[in-house]
Amino acid sequence: MTPAGRFAPSPSGELHIGNLRTAMLAWLFARSTGRDFLLRVEDLDRARAGAEAEQLRDLEAVGLTWDGAVVRQTDRGAVYAEAIGRLAAAGLTYECFCTRREIQEAPSAPHAPQGAYPGTCRELDPAELEFKRSTRPAAIRLRAEVAEYAVRDVLHGDFTGLVDDFVLRRNDGVTAYNLAVVVDDAAQGVDQVVRGDDLLPSTPRQAYLASLLNIPIPEYAHVPLVVNSDGARLAKRDGAVTLADLARADFSAADVRNLILQSLGLPAGTLENALAAFRPGALPREAWVWTGH
Repeated sequence: MTPAGRFAPSPSGELHIGNLRTAMLAWLFARSTGRDFLLRVEDLDRARAGAEAEQLRDLEAVGLTWDGAVVRQTDRGAVYAEAIGRLAAAGLTYECFCTRREIQEAPSAPHAPQGAYPGTCRELDPAELEFKRSTRPAAIRLRAEVAEYAVRDVLHGDFTGLVDDFVLRRNDGVTAYNLAVVVDDAAQGVDQVVRGDDLLPSTPRQAYLASLLNIPIPEYAHVPLVVNSDGARLAKRDGAVTLADLARADFSAADVRNLILQSLGLPAGTLENALAAFRPGALPREAWVWTGH
């Protein structure tokens, strides 16, 4: 299987300029290292009708090319179930009946961030388990055997983060992101993961899960986000941030591509031109503040 990088958006709406910047960076990382570049639609949750087609159109408009067919997570339920089955057979899962509110309000371990699972359902006795099964459907959690895990990131260096008993499958039957992304990357030969640095804190969980499934841990590169003038992560409510919005303000797709390349210290023009000048070590390390031009 050819080594690959990827971009994996959720089809919840149009991509904004921050999403497009991350996609372009993922393409540059992959192509500069001789990898294939893949697209995967992470549509297990938050899918909006027509959004996938809009996103693919916008990626093509800024010059992105990809290899092979687009993969959709909703087609891969059996693969996720098999992975959870392997973990269950090894005694590494358990049923959880807690609501989100109960988790937020439960006392947690010292220094654990708010929302870290406190282990409420980890050691239920048979009578408690039978009763809880009668009250509500169960989520499936990982029975983690470590409290933290270290990863290596191309841009951030060594990073150690929390590993708790995170959800593998929600109580509505939907596979959780942390499991799906690990299984999908391995199945597609993705050994390089480039994504926004807001996802760095969840990466140790995914790397640890990969180790339990005997899956090679990919090379990670968590890139700076695009933020608004207040320093908050860019969102569609920040005005003209999608290609369609910017087109109405007389910005062509080529103009947007050139603005993104300029923000990365790369020459304007085609992505192929930028590729010749691309050096990961020279990338800006701070967030790009989007002011609309």
